[in-house]
Amino acid sequence: MFSRILSFAALLLIGFSSCTSTETKTEKPPHIVFVIGDEEYRSEESMPMLAKILKRELNADITLCYSVDSTGTIDPNRLDHIEGLEALETADLMVMFTRFRALPKEEAKYITDYAESGKPMVGFRTATHAFMYKTDSTMQHLNNEWTTKVFGQQWITHHGHFADGHGELTSVSLLPNVESPILKGVKPFDAFSWLYHVDGGDWKLYGDSKPLLEGLSLKSNHEAKGQLDKFPLTNPVAWTKTYAGQSSTPARVFFTTLGHPYDFKNESMRKLALNGIYWALEKEASIPEDGVNAEFVDAYEPNNSGMGDKFKHGLKPVIIK
Repeated sequence: MFSRILSFAALLLIGFSSCTSTETKTEKPPHIVFVIGDEEYRSEESMPMLAKILKRELNADITLCYSVDSTGTIDPNRLDHIEGLEALETADLMVMFTRFRALPKEEAKYITDYAESGKPMVGFRTATHAFMYKTDSTMQHLNNEWTTKVFGQQWITHHGHFADGHGELTSVSLLPNVESPILKGVKPFDAFSWLYHVDGGDWKLYGDSKPLLEGLSLKSNHEAKGQLDKFPLTNPVAWTKTYAGQSSTPARVFFTTLGHPYDFKNESMRKLALNGIYWALEKEASIPEDGVNAEFVDAYEPNNSGMGDKFKHGLKPVIIK
């Protein structure tokens, strides 16, 4: 009799284990939508690279929305169109790397509606100045007010145009006494990005922003001008915050002002970005102690940053399946 009870218990355990395993395997992959439109930092190359890693590591459903011309070819210099933003209606995460876009109202609405949904967001570098509407007064709140509330800061200044892509210009370090799963596997490194000013002097990070990493400018035009009281040599380069818009649920937001295309050649930069995305998706328990596997899926050899025609011409949108 006792042995029969044990056998029945064992069957129950096997059944429970099998059910649990099935639920894990059939968990719906997150739908991650990348909003890409920047004419300076080659986001059209760095964001697909991250997306491919997320496809491998999370089996994520990926949508990449690019600035394209009339032939469907990627054109970072086209400021008034990003293809495919309707995908945000079913997104679980929006990742944004845009710069001074002036999108039509119907396109911008996909972005702002998503932000009000209570779902998480991740932003890179020029997303502090994601939009620039010069004449339409009904849209100008997106220029500074929106980015400050959503991502934590607007465009203010950086420490100068020096040796673009020819040397590291910001020393990145972990802040003392700050613990976060986003920092797993992230080691101090030197970045090619010029240091953005986001906090200090007349400016403060917005809301409940919590800095994770600090950058030290290794060469500064503000230092040369004697302006360090307003624009100090050290500033946060990554933080977390929440955004509570129309939704009653505060959305998780991760932001970094880093994002030069060569920054992503550094494994710590990739881990920072990937860990931040996991955290935003509330998957921090899945981040390994040494960070998300940031090994490239394929070769990553981006063009250097720069305005004008310095992007790779003829690129068609990448579809990741």
